Amino acid sequence: MHPYSTIERIETLNEYMREALDLARGAMGQTSPNPSVGCVIVRDGAVVGRGAHRYALKDHAETVALREAGALAQGADAYVTLEPCSHHGRTGPCADALIAAGVARVFVAMQDPNPMVSGSGLHKLREAGIRVEMDHDANVEAARINEPFAHFMRTGRPLVTLKSAVTLDGKIAAPEDNEGWITSELARRHVQSLRHWSDVMITGIGTVLADDCQLTDRTGVERSRPLLRVVLDSQLRLPVTSRMVVEGNQDVLVATTTAGSAERRQALEAKGVEVLVLDSASGRVSLELLVQELGRRHYLSAMIEAGSKVNGGALDSEIVDKVFFYYAPKILGGMQSLPVAGGIGRKRRADAIQLREVRLHPVAPEEFAVEGWVEK
Repeated sequence: MHPYSTIERIETLNEYMREALDLARGAMGQTSPNPSVGCVIVRDGAVVGRGAHRYALKDHAETVALREAGALAQGADAYVTLEPCSHHGRTGPCADALIAAGVARVFVAMQDPNPMVSGSGLHKLREAGIRVEMDHDANVEAARINEPFAHFMRTGRPLVTLKSAVTLDGKIAAPEDNEGWITSELARRHVQSLRHWSDVMITGIGTVLADDCQLTDRTGVERSRPLLRVVLDSQLRLPVTSRMVVEGNQDVLVATTTAGSAERRQALEAKGVEVLVLDSASGRVSLELLVQELGRRHYLSAMIEAGSKVNGGALDSEIVDKVFFYYAPKILGGMQSLPVAGGIGRKRRADAIQLREVRLHPVAPEEFAVEGWVEK
């Protein structure tokens, strides 16, 4: 199960574009703040070059593939999951590299949402006499792979996903003993993939105090940037002895308010924790200001793993763009078990938060996940 690909593989998709998409998907988590891109160079029906962008190595997918193809790129076809760039950044324009290599045709799955490119790369290729074709069959899957990048380019804010493990009756915690897990080990392993594809994890102080959690990426796969862990902590109760603080490496941020004591702030900062004051009118941490700040730092994606109170506040503040709920075949029942989203909630059915583009993902033999965009 992969939440950033289509549920059913498109049978009509060109085999070379399929390979390029697989290359792009395999690089997810290793490209932020850049998009994830794959490229395949084909000459006389044979693949002569493959490439995927990885931020640490600088070169874009097209450059990597062209280097492998060498002289065989002359007159070849290039299959690229994202429009070749046309501007100078950390590297030169990929459109120029394709032109210089003498490729004959370029097949593109998706136009670049970056306004610095947005069609200009395609125009440059066509001006050079290269035949350019948009692969519409591949567009949906290419867009899924780069959802965070496209969202950031449209809004200047990270794509915020609310993740939770839920019983069939919508509960995330029992009123007393919460030992054990709601979902299976397989589902929990998949959560690690979601973390790997995220730039930021957000949780509440209640979750940290209850679980002494770390919210780290335990996939063991290389990342393009450290996973930032953010704790919402209005009164600065985060213990300097917590695992998150002790084992952190300049990758923990506490979002607090002016109610937090200066002494506690100094103690946390002395341990390498960044403390950011983000007051709201309610006296709690402003989630809107937090998301704006993450966008200013060019984080493309953030995932919330928290308790009922934070989940409800995140939905009420409208910072949540998507939900990803893992459902287990269990029922807690009762009025005291905590729902996935607490707070006042909606008082009328007509005011319920709506989801669109809902997808169901099989997880384990008796578990499934629901993914959907929040209708703002």
